[in-house]
Amino acid sequence: MGFVRRVAIAGGISAAVQAAPAVASIGPLRRLALPRLAGVGAAEHVALTFDDGPDPASTPAFLAELERLEVRATFFLLGRMLAETPELGRELVAAGHEVAVHGWAHRPMPLRGPLATYGDLARARDLVAAATGQEPRWYRPPYGVLSTSALVAAARLGLTPVLWTNWGRDWTAAATAESVQATVTRGLRGGGTILLHDSDCTSAPESWRATLAALPRLLELLRGHGLTVGPLRDHFSGRGAPVPARAPGLRAHGRC
Repeated sequence: MGFVRRVAIAGGISAAVQAAPAVASIGPLRRLALPRLAGVGAAEHVALTFDDGPDPASTPAFLAELERLEVRATFFLLGRMLAETPELGRELVAAGHEVAVHGWAHRPMPLRGPLATYGDLARARDLVAAATGQEPRWYRPPYGVLSTSALVAAARLGLTPVLWTNWGRDWTAAATAESVQATVTRGLRGGGTILLHDSDCTSAPESWRATLAALPRLLELLRGHGLTVGPLRDHFSGRGAPVPARAPGLRAHGRC
């Protein structure tokens, strides 16, 4: 076998190893094979999480609405956004919310090497801790796509990767309060983790408004089914029973 071919094969193997964890981005697969990574927690609890903030144009409105609704959430912060408005990170913690790491820049992890990946996560983790006074526990990669380098870096930094079981597709220009609610509750059941966005920095302009408008009805629906809604720190705290194999959902059909 020639040298060039050996190098090509080695490079292909290396790329495959780096990208292998990306299969966890397939929702049904990760819920079945990796429930903890998917965010499956206590059966009577639903974790409410937001990505891409903090954003001075939108996060304050979410702070006010969540306070009115008397619910706390986990916010996965982008380092570059927090660097611009560290006071918003402090406000999130002061209001009782949990802060977590979404990375520094919103770039796909499989396209980055080990050193760049570690630098991205470490820089974001350190800023979240310094700016908010709260040591982050959780990590969610951009687009929900992991890499081997991201998993190794997260482990070194003491961060636990958590994705989601349900999302609202709230980043699109076509999103409405009704579409966000219908999408996020499709197949949702106790023990699930909801992904929404409190910023449009990587989404369609003003798309966060649909998310904000969906929150009151969404909380009413979840509470009406006897579910407690809160941050990830409560979701995995052991306060509730684990999710049974066939936990009841909000609807009898459909999966998100």
